[in-house]
Amino acid sequence: MVDMLLVAKREVKMGFRNPWAYSFLILFCTCSLSLLLIDSQNFVQGYSGTTGSMLNLILYLLPLMTLFLGSFSLTSEKEEGSWQLLSTYPIGTMSFIVGKYLGLTVVLITIVAFGYGLMGIIGGVISSALNVTTYLLFLAFSCGLVLLFLTVALFIGSISKNRWQALTISVSVWFFAVIGWPTLLLAILGIVPYLWVKPLLVVLTFINPAELVRLFVVIKLGGGSVLGPEYYQWVTWVQQPSGSWIFLMICLLWITCSVLVVYGIWERGRSHG
Repeated sequence: MVDMLLVAKREVKMGFRNPWAYSFLILFCTCSLSLLLIDSQNFVQGYSGTTGSMLNLILYLLPLMTLFLGSFSLTSEKEEGSWQLLSTYPIGTMSFIVGKYLGLTVVLITIVAFGYGLMGIIGGVISSALNVTTYLLFLAFSCGLVLLFLTVALFIGSISKNRWQALTISVSVWFFAVIGWPTLLLAILGIVPYLWVKPLLVVLTFINPAELVRLFVVIKLGGGSVLGPEYYQWVTWVQQPSGSWIFLMICLLWITCSVLVVYGIWERGRSHG
């Protein structure tokens, strides 16, 4: 536990010294103020075209930002030789991975919280703040994207040898998970037998963190009907009182499994030198 906290503390210090973090902070604040500007022109409550545009704006930016910061953090450990040095000390691989995850989470959530805080303050001053429920769902949407995509970033950083490789894989993953996902989904579901469509759709939704979080927030905003009757019937569990807890458990399972995979990759590399 002590080792894990030391790694997390070191990661927070390195994260706030990283110029990339401040570049993304400025970018996210610009995004937040753009959302506020959109809201000032159209009152945003529940799911609508405006809300969907705002969700897409966050969906494009946050996963890419998380993938870059997370994967670069691990590849820099390899390029600069920090991991080779750390592995000579009696520090567990799991403590290292979880400490990295916690430290990066603090840095990224701070960026997100600063952006939403700025939006809330300015919105309050000009009397154009978002509806409280919508505001909290947007905040949950952003935090969910960060927490899930950070595990993907750690995986990319684990299999990449340098920053350029991590950059290439991160952009590819972001493109397929966020931009190309609807086309990919239609292409795959169009060639499988009808009976396989629903089970396969469920599996594909769970393996894409962007789609998983987006689906939850869209339904919570009352926009589940846009998904189609059969799909909407499957996701009615989100609207139940226990829906939020089930979603949290799924996210926790997602994070745990991903961290275990990353741990396996680093442990294998450590044992093989």
